[in-house]
Amino acid sequence: MSDKNKMGIEAMQEGDFEKAAGFFSEAIEENPNDAVCYVNFGNLLAAVGEPEKAISFFEKAIGLDEEATTAYYGAGSVYYDQERYEQAKNMFVKAIQKGMDNSDVYFMLGMSYVVTEQPLPALPYLQRAAELNEEDTEARFQYALCLAQQEALDEAIKQFGIVAEKDPEHADAFYNLGVGYAFKENPEKALQMLERALEIQPGHAMAANLKQLLQEM
Repeated sequence: MSDKNKMGIEAMQEGDFEKAAGFFSEAIEENPNDAVCYVNFGNLLAAVGEPEKAISFFEKAIGLDEEATTAYYGAGSVYYDQERYEQAKNMFVKAIQKGMDNSDVYFMLGMSYVVTEQPLPALPYLQRAAELNEEDTEARFQYALCLAQQEALDEAIKQFGIVAEKDPEHADAFYNLGVGYAFKENPEKALQMLERALEIQPGHAMAANLKQLLQEM
């Protein structure tokens, strides 16, 4: 990576987008055929709310190097933010096909299915995201939700349990554990979980409603 690219990334991390733009422009002038320069500029444009311009830079990067996985990922993220989920999916799939293998790309592909209400195809990608980054409780939580929607209750309870263990303040994990145990006809355990959810988030309406329902049974 050229010094200008490095300096641009540092400026971006410091929040000095104008300075970063200057460095990335110089990097492109010096290396007009280097896809990385266009990916960096695309990331900057996405960060400052210029999605269409960002896409054009990612496309330029892909034109220069079809194996530029970060360009596909960058374009996918912009499409996702614009709620253009089909295009987002295509880009994330291409990034994976070209060799990107990190939790972020699997999570984003999984979420592209989740938000379009397709939990079944989301499952393997969210599972992979959770495997690659065991500390990513959000990926695991979304994976557990998809399992629950497929009525794989035992595995869903196991995954929600791991989320609750890793993030003891995750009210929704405890709420969903409460739902799971209620379905498993273990009201005592379900109430314990719902009470914990309400301790964390006293205004958790769904937890309060289910707790009341179980207490009335």
